[in-house]
Amino acid sequence: MASNLELANRRTPFRQTLLHFAIMTVIAGTVFFTNLGKAKLWDRDEPRNAGCASEMLQRGDWVVPVFNSELRYQKPVLIYWFIMSAYLVLGETELAARIWSAALGLGTVWMTYGLGRRLISPNVGLIAAVGLATSVMFTVAARAATPDSLLIFFSTLAILFYILGTFAEQTDGNPAEHLKHPDQWFPQNQWFVYGMYASMAVGVLAKGPVGLIVPTAIIGMFLLIQTLPVMPDEYWKRQGLLSRFLISCFRPFSLKHFFKTCWSMRPATAILLTLLIAGPWYVWVGYRTGGDFPSQFLLGENFGRATNVLESHSGGIWFYPVTLLIGFFPWAVFCFPTALTVDRQLSSRSKYQTAIIFALCWIGVQVTLFTLASTKLPSYVTPCYPAIAILTGLTVQIWLSGKSSVARFWFTLAISGLITSGLLITIGLIYASREFLDGSLWIALIGLIPIVGGSFAVYFAIKDQRHWSTISVGATSFTFAVAFFGFGTLLVDSHRMTSVVLTPIEQAQPEIKVAGFHTMESSWVVYSKRPIFELAHTSTPTGQTLHRDQFWKTKPRLTPEEFSQLQPDAIYLTTNEYVDELLSRLPANYHIAEKTPFFLKKGKELVLLQPSTGNKTANEFGLPLR
Repeated sequence: MASNLELANRRTPFRQTLLHFAIMTVIAGTVFFTNLGKAKLWDRDEPRNAGCASEMLQRGDWVVPVFNSELRYQKPVLIYWFIMSAYLVLGETELAARIWSAALGLGTVWMTYGLGRRLISPNVGLIAAVGLATSVMFTVAARAATPDSLLIFFSTLAILFYILGTFAEQTDGNPAEHLKHPDQWFPQNQWFVYGMYASMAVGVLAKGPVGLIVPTAIIGMFLLIQTLPVMPDEYWKRQGLLSRFLISCFRPFSLKHFFKTCWSMRPATAILLTLLIAGPWYVWVGYRTGGDFPSQFLLGENFGRATNVLESHSGGIWFYPVTLLIGFFPWAVFCFPTALTVDRQLSSRSKYQTAIIFALCWIGVQVTLFTLASTKLPSYVTPCYPAIAILTGLTVQIWLSGKSSVARFWFTLAISGLITSGLLITIGLIYASREFLDGSLWIALIGLIPIVGGSFAVYFAIKDQRHWSTISVGATSFTFAVAFFGFGTLLVDSHRMTSVVLTPIEQAQPEIKVAGFHTMESSWVVYSKRPIFELAHTSTPTGQTLHRDQFWKTKPRLTPEEFSQLQPDAIYLTTNEYVDELLSRLPANYHIAEKTPFFLKKGKELVLLQPSTGNKTANEFGLPLR
């Protein structure tokens, strides 16, 4: 009898894990893969990455990233390798360009479950995984042909190696207190250390030095806090409130403690593995490009973005808090109860303290580092979303258990935020539909999902049926994510009519050159299947030549007059705003061959100019003469 009971107890966690795994896989898989390859690539990053992989594959070159016949120095090579591998199996399609992002997004969801399970409990891991999988910004990363999903995956993998190497499996429900080795807050098994730093090194191939710096700083900050010597109570009693706060902030960074902690993290191993894994490609691409890629990527993209505002991507100290609130929607409605829960759990030194401190280090380091940087983008802090999901999962689980010290009113009020958000989303979608989508209001129906789902969740919360309220929030998040990303994006994509002007370019003879005048989008290069030259308004020092010393060098920027002399049969792209000026600067045999509305730019049209004997004037196309 006893042996049967013991066997049943062993089976229960296994069956629970299988059930949890099935739930989060179905939810995340549906959100990430529904109609993944149906919409065309979205400007501007997706076509650049997908097109770069295509051009590398066509050249048979797995080293030098080139897009639009120019060196693409903005990102390292890993995203192109992944997309190229998918192209070889699935062909050069939108699905192939995005499938690795979705697959790695699913992997990050699984790892978030593992982190929540090891640090707190299986139920917290499940809620965190579902919350992450249905959050807006993480879903964007998982459905886009960008390096973000790769960086998030390998950063999270590095942290998972750290947690698994430091904390033992829980057996008594007292989370994050079971160190594998007494008083050792860093993995003592070398294989966990190797796995951790190898993951970071791959992250360096995904997005540069941040792949190593940020995860190391997160783990380092946690170690600085956890390994601080305990000060006697008499010492703290002598300090005032302000002194306590300042001492608590600066104590972890005392020089002796800081360097001792850094050394305990085995920095030589980190550097060696990074040089072995990421170093060879950086050296090789530097050699192949005469030093152009390392100098432009490391100095221009990394140091430049840290010290200067590039591409008008700026923001104040408020930027990332607002970004996190929007990006973690719908689960961001729990932000206030989560803040209260975290504060009270830390104040009472609960059994969740260690897990909360680690998650706060994860979020705090990520947000602080990129707040200090001059250039700001929402995607820069997406790697900390698993930590936000874990804190949210903990908050919801404590509420479900009936042991939350946060008043029920705050949870009900928080959940009602779904209804308010749904109203705002509906209004925004109606406006966008009228302005940019020819008045099609079907997309606005997506905004009704948070309104209806939120109403059910609030009703159950008022009735104190907390499990049903949580299930309603989860179902709302899942339905909203699938509807918005799986189907809403297709409706938006159907209004992209650029094929009207790009198809004639694709069908033209291979030797025909294409140039853009005062307009350029990355997707045009991909879908016209040829490079596009950018014309200059006035003459440049390059002179009248299209010659380049190396294939990766920037293409010469010539005026329309200079370009037409070298390429008398060229095709030109411009907008209705500049079409008359361009026609006046080209030979007389050029006419407007096609025109189409410019996507998401009201009143703007994309115009195709070709040479022919039967000229069509701008007036015949209803375009203004200037």
